[in-house]
Amino acid sequence: MLDSFGEALKDSLRKLLKISLIDKKVLDSFLSDIRLALLSGDVDIELVNSIISKIRSRAENEKPKPGLTQREHLINVVYEELVALLGAERGKIELSGKPTKILLAGLFGSGKTTSAAKLAKLFKKQGLKVCLVQTDTWRPAAYEQLKQLAEKISVPFYGIKESKDPLEIVRKFSQDYNRFNVVIFDTAGRHALDKDLIAELKALDAELKPQEKLLVLSADIGQAAKAQAAAFQSAIGITGVIVTKLDGSAKGGGALSACSATNAKVKFIGLGEHIDDFEAYEPKQFVSRLLGLGDLQTLLEKAQAAIKKEEAEALAKKMLKAEFTFDDLLKQIEAMQKMGPLKQILSLMPGLGMAKIPSELLQTQESKIKSWRVIIQSMTKEERNNPEIIDAKRITRIAKGSGKPESEVRELLKYYAQMRKLLKSVGSEKQLAKLFKGKFVG
Repeated sequence: MLDSFGEALKDSLRKLLKISLIDKKVLDSFLSDIRLALLSGDVDIELVNSIISKIRSRAENEKPKPGLTQREHLINVVYEELVALLGAERGKIELSGKPTKILLAGLFGSGKTTSAAKLAKLFKKQGLKVCLVQTDTWRPAAYEQLKQLAEKISVPFYGIKESKDPLEIVRKFSQDYNRFNVVIFDTAGRHALDKDLIAELKALDAELKPQEKLLVLSADIGQAAKAQAAAFQSAIGITGVIVTKLDGSAKGGGALSACSATNAKVKFIGLGEHIDDFEAYEPKQFVSRLLGLGDLQTLLEKAQAAIKKEEAEALAKKMLKAEFTFDDLLKQIEAMQKMGPLKQILSLMPGLGMAKIPSELLQTQESKIKSWRVIIQSMTKEERNNPEIIDAKRITRIAKGSGKPESEVRELLKYYAQMRKLLKSVGSEKQLAKLFKGKFVG
């Protein structure tokens, strides 16, 4: 997420954490680093000057809260001012009436169609009935793309492939909309907000009377987000923004801060190409991850979505007693894969997000997880339940069956043995709770 921007901010915090006394020279150097980080994130110069001024004023004039050192106070001030810069409060979607109609608007290349499917899946996971409606009659592949995405996430799809009239499409299926809690309309885009696009959007707005009109903006447009948000706001009165392509975009900070400056609430963010790389925008949690401070709430939500509560509890008891099998380890690996890329998961863990872990090491771990899954699946049921019986002869057979070298099989066995040894040393749930007591604040 905003790799270069986030890494620059984390670097400035890492330098600060090595210094015990915060004097004027240290503060000047720290603020200079923050300024450069914000500028590298394509944040508008006036906004950068404003936030640096606020941080300096608070650092020099505010007394730290009880229990906080001057350094901790300074980090807290940076966190609070970044939250204010990038959105302050979450922009919520109000689901009112049945159905709640959501109209997505935006220019070509912003990611509207993909965002429509991602949004639909997000609502579906909340137990809501959702459908997707195609009204983009300009782009030749629009109908097929949305139809395929709808099939992929198993939600109903409505559209007319041959039609050149968006109003014809929405009217034909109007009787079906009441079957759903949420109806999402994917509209056409243009290379610029011209008269034809404005007229089309206004006509759809008048016909549908949507409760939400969300502007889809690509993070790579940076500060230009401000002008786009203002133009669409003037044309159809948008109720919120979806910022896409935040996975590594250097200009993402510019897009988010520009939206905040125009009071256009960012309601959702796209963090990658996969259908699940999408979430409601929570500025406080977003900034916490950006600074490497973690995000326990999102981590728990991902874990709950990846594995059932009952399975998680049963697995936890086995792990705590060091009685887990390779079947249990496989469940753990599969749950991690469902939660997303390892780099993304680590960014949610308090403390680990600040660690400077080489990207090549993370990629190695990703490939190992996938490899171990194949190796475990190549074992017999007896071997998975009783790993102690796996000798040299069995290792050779498992390696051949999985198509992996024997060294990787041995590496997995070593990892399993280390895990059992570690968990045995913990001893009990009470000891584990004591070990982590007070470590994290959610």
